[in-house]
Amino acid sequence: MPAVFLKDRSLLLVSGAEAQSFLQNLITTDITSLGADEARPGALLTPQGKILFDFMIWQDGDGYRIETDAGQRDGLLKRLTMYKLRAAVTLAPSAEEGVTVSWGEDADGSQGVRDSQGVRDSRFAKAGVTLIRRPGKHGDGQEALYDALRISHGIVTSGSDFALQDAFPHDVLMDFNGGLSFRKGCYVGQEVVSRMQHRGTARRRVVTVSAATGLPETGTEITAAGKPVGTLGSVEGGHGLAIVRIDRAGAAMAAGTPLLAGETPVSFVLPAWSGLVFPASADEASA
Repeated sequence: MPAVFLKDRSLLLVSGAEAQSFLQNLITTDITSLGADEARPGALLTPQGKILFDFMIWQDGDGYRIETDAGQRDGLLKRLTMYKLRAAVTLAPSAEEGVTVSWGEDADGSQGVRDSQGVRDSRFAKAGVTLIRRPGKHGDGQEALYDALRISHGIVTSGSDFALQDAFPHDVLMDFNGGLSFRKGCYVGQEVVSRMQHRGTARRRVVTVSAATGLPETGTEITAAGKPVGTLGSVEGGHGLAIVRIDRAGAAMAAGTPLLAGETPVSFVLPAWSGLVFPASADEASA
């Protein structure tokens, strides 16, 4: 598959003697266990446990690179600077703009991952796909190819699939994709996240949506018997992503009630790598 340049991604550099402890005490990701050639998802949460900023993070020498949406970068930099206080940490935007992703036969390139400054995306690894992320432009494949790959494996992105400050990490499967730690110490929003995990109260989850014809546009409400189930996110032809109430969706599917995105009949599949299943009733969902 071709290498795809994602022009709307930006990078921050976090370095200094206290870079690891600074980030470890703030973000959802356990970076102490981060592999040398691994990029993991992560988030900086609100005190209420919702995603304020989302990103990918990987090691960069003695520091870290944080890849985020270009529209989030300055806000994230400002928020991290607010938390910095007197920590021995340097925060700066990277001079490189955009990120190139490649997978399949083009994943490693002729020189290998580390030689080409590439890192393996752990979200895709969970789905059995080797996908490499590299700062800068190294290809000209169509971005729709990457979106189709994301959709087929249930991997969401903020903006297209969910709104910041409106989703919990569980909603976007961060409890399964390596972006959420339940073993490290406290971080912003950690109490809410831990409570959701231990009580099993996560009801909104990512699904792949399919239709026999083309799906309607992003933002279309999905309903069952006239009641809202979720909202359509990224769309490529007859396939898309949505974050839905799996208790309501499961009950509708068990009862044979049609699921509709606008007026279009649709079906749902939970990402296989998550191990999740649809509860068939409200009682099962709360068990």
